[in-house]
Amino acid sequence: MAKAGSTIKHVAVIGGGWAGCAAAIELARAGQQVTLFEAARTLGGRARRVERDGFRLDNGQHILLGAYTDTLRLLKLTGQDAGTLLLQLPLQMRYPDGSGGMDFVAPRWPAPLHLAWALLRAKGLARADKVALVRFSSAMRWMGWRLYNDCSVAELLARFDQTEQLCRLMWVPLCLAALNTPPERASARVFINVLRDSLGARKRSASDMLIPKTDLSALFPEAAAQYLATHGGAVRLGAKVDALAVQADGRWQLQSGQVPELFDGVVLATAPVQAAGLLQPLTVEENLLARLQGFEYEPISTCYLQYERSLRLDLPFYALPDLPQAGHWGQFVFDRGQLDPQQAGLLAVVISAAGAATGQGHAALAQAVATQLAQVLKQPGLAQPLWTQVITEKRATFACTPDLARPGNASGLDGLVLAGDYTALEDSASHYPATIEAAVRSGAEAARMLREQIR
Repeated sequence: MAKAGSTIKHVAVIGGGWAGCAAAIELARAGQQVTLFEAARTLGGRARRVERDGFRLDNGQHILLGAYTDTLRLLKLTGQDAGTLLLQLPLQMRYPDGSGGMDFVAPRWPAPLHLAWALLRAKGLARADKVALVRFSSAMRWMGWRLYNDCSVAELLARFDQTEQLCRLMWVPLCLAALNTPPERASARVFINVLRDSLGARKRSASDMLIPKTDLSALFPEAAAQYLATHGGAVRLGAKVDALAVQADGRWQLQSGQVPELFDGVVLATAPVQAAGLLQPLTVEENLLARLQGFEYEPISTCYLQYERSLRLDLPFYALPDLPQAGHWGQFVFDRGQLDPQQAGLLAVVISAAGAATGQGHAALAQAVATQLAQVLKQPGLAQPLWTQVITEKRATFACTPDLARPGNASGLDGLVLAGDYTALEDSASHYPATIEAAVRSGAEAARMLREQIR
């Protein structure tokens, strides 16, 4: 521990993803001297910029929600203008005309009137589908958006007699997008938590969809690094921490490179496997190591397709019919040119829970996606893009399964806390899937916990 009477502590944050950046900001904001270690050369973790053949892309196309209160708060704190950097759209699930989908758009009215009107005006849903949706949402409100006995999302939907059409066009795509886990394996409790904070929120803006106009590293992690620099902190890129050890005086020794360094406290914000590796030599509960090593993972693929710069879709993004048996793997397509004029003609197609899709190889997957776009959007020329790039994040998220045993922020060691989208708070109603908001919330909670420990 730091010497008695000392007010400023020197703390280390290991991992420069969104959780680590959030923790670093909160600690620096509280007056601590922060050093952020990141093994890669780019901040952002699993939500970052990548450069391919001179193009700046993201390792995955993301949608944020208005319910991401901690993320939006930290964007503002770091001087980022969310109104400029994010395209704000009302809640919607819109498929291309003639694709057999639906058209559901919420007006900018107070909640819950916006959802009632959207449902009334929705196209592509029969009366039975709409009645089922009302029945489900009413039941969730009556239950207080809580599910005490977890089950799969598929089981939950069957329990409330959700129609096949509604599941195919709305619930399954939402489950895949939010939890990146097939509904047959996805946690209904966590799914309900996401619905509560968006569809069931008292503020209409909580359900708004926020699409980044800039790359993900520029959106927050690089702004976080600048914030640290102006608050006496430091960011070290390409700095892998190889070992942790606690000293007799309670301080922590980090080994990164040749010279070990001492810190009053540590936030361990790496992926669970890396965290377990650093914790293994320490005296921690076996249960914690088992949980860190026990996660299963789901991949996400983003297929980028470049066309002539004159190409422009009618909407910034569409939902796509997900029909793997027909080679239609894409679930959402984004017109990047409507977000960033420098990316005119660039489409990004997202494939969540992409294990089966990536098995055929990137080249075959890119061609299948191009063919899908040509057929669904009724533009034959889309089958022949100028170039394609498939980026697959193999461990994009943990598999968010029912009653998943997730560790909290506490490590059981004084002065060392965990941060990451995999952590869970004590209240199951606060559990989130592996999202940007979950990472940011975890980082903020880790910073709060560490401040209490090293005070």
